[in-house]
Amino acid sequence: MTDTGLIAKYNIPGPRYTSYPTVPYWNVPQWEADQWCELIRVSQHDDRSKRLALYIHLPYCDSLCTFCGCHKHITTNHAVEKRYIDAVLREWELLSASLDKGSLIHELHLGGGTPTFFAPEELNRLIDGIRNLFPFTPEAELSFEAHPNSTSFEHLQALHRQGFRRVSFGIQDYDQVVQKAIHRVQSFELVTACHQMAKNVGFNAISHDLVYGLPKQTLAGFQDTVQRTLELKPERISLYSYAHVPWIKGTGQRGYSESDLPEPNLKREIYELSKQLLVANGYLEIGMDHFALPDDSLAKATREKKLHRNFMGYTPNASNLLIGLGMSAISECTFGFAQNEKTTERYLQLIESDRLPITRGHHMSAMDVEIRRHILNLMCHFETELPKDTLLSRLELELQLSELVSDGLVAWDGDTIRVLPKGIPFVRNCCMAFDAYLKDQHAVKRFSMTI
Repeated sequence: MTDTGLIAKYNIPGPRYTSYPTVPYWNVPQWEADQWCELIRVSQHDDRSKRLALYIHLPYCDSLCTFCGCHKHITTNHAVEKRYIDAVLREWELLSASLDKGSLIHELHLGGGTPTFFAPEELNRLIDGIRNLFPFTPEAELSFEAHPNSTSFEHLQALHRQGFRRVSFGIQDYDQVVQKAIHRVQSFELVTACHQMAKNVGFNAISHDLVYGLPKQTLAGFQDTVQRTLELKPERISLYSYAHVPWIKGTGQRGYSESDLPEPNLKREIYELSKQLLVANGYLEIGMDHFALPDDSLAKATREKKLHRNFMGYTPNASNLLIGLGMSAISECTFGFAQNEKTTERYLQLIESDRLPITRGHHMSAMDVEIRRHILNLMCHFETELPKDTLLSRLELELQLSELVSDGLVAWDGDTIRVLPKGIPFVRNCCMAFDAYLKDQHAVKRFSMTI
């Protein structure tokens, strides 16, 4: 178990590092569309950049899950589907002029919101429209997030015919008290039926998302959740730490009291017990908060040191160009980031005016590029190499890492910096030592706690 003193010392607000620099420190408050498109063109300088990762944000949900930190739009009006799909396809068309004509889609993920809010016919129309402009590689990985309460046989069948083989079911916790607190009620029997239905359709890569640190959660209750998950044996399990940031996400995360949340030591104990159960049942720990069976592509990428991390999470497909489509979606290229408009109606209005809906972003400096590489290495492989010609100050970095080293969490041997097994729960703290944007400012309450 993790030392309680270390938890008290290092459990501070800090980024999750799905990007570097992290979004609050981006330096372009308003991208001009032509500037961003030019950055994309410059970034497509090699064959690797012509293999695209594509993320499509489908924001609609029938009801609000009170733990959710995603950009979403709550409605029961399914008439919104057609207009939104029309807009995403138009955005794709507008962006395609900036992409090399030889580009291929190597990875596609549908996130949300609730992608299965949309009718199978609309999802088919979406994928057909994407495919009409750029083809998929033969080995492309197509995946989507699914809510067990709204995922039908017709959804699974339609997406399987489109080439999808990976589906991620949002489980969170099977404890009925917790489910009621987070407004996400779904029985184990329902999830079992949905999981088996996906297997029968032909999905051979199923993920289950669990969340620890939720309100009303107990050690025994979450142990039961993990054991039930093991009965179904999904190929991957994401064991996410609940990010409590109601000052950012507004009313959604204020549906319960702060006192309902597990104390930090209990929260970590829940994680450690869950990890023990997963490892004992054949799962391998992948990066931060992820587990996979040995034959899964994430496990293979870890063994081959090819694991990558971006706004879609961990992936075996390292692409230099991630295109985000839809409301709030984020794009990433070699030299920068861009985010779309975060309100649904404004996003739709911009697209319907034939304008790309880009708002803020970041233009990378040479220092940004180097630090991003180190943070990616640490988040994916728990080690990184400092080049002889590094732009970083070794003396300053040594000072920033000194307490982590003295506490036995990090080792610095020559040019290699390694997160030790004891330090894996504190990998975000290690990354913060590299973060140039945190040096002059405290990580105030804009981030969730690191442990």
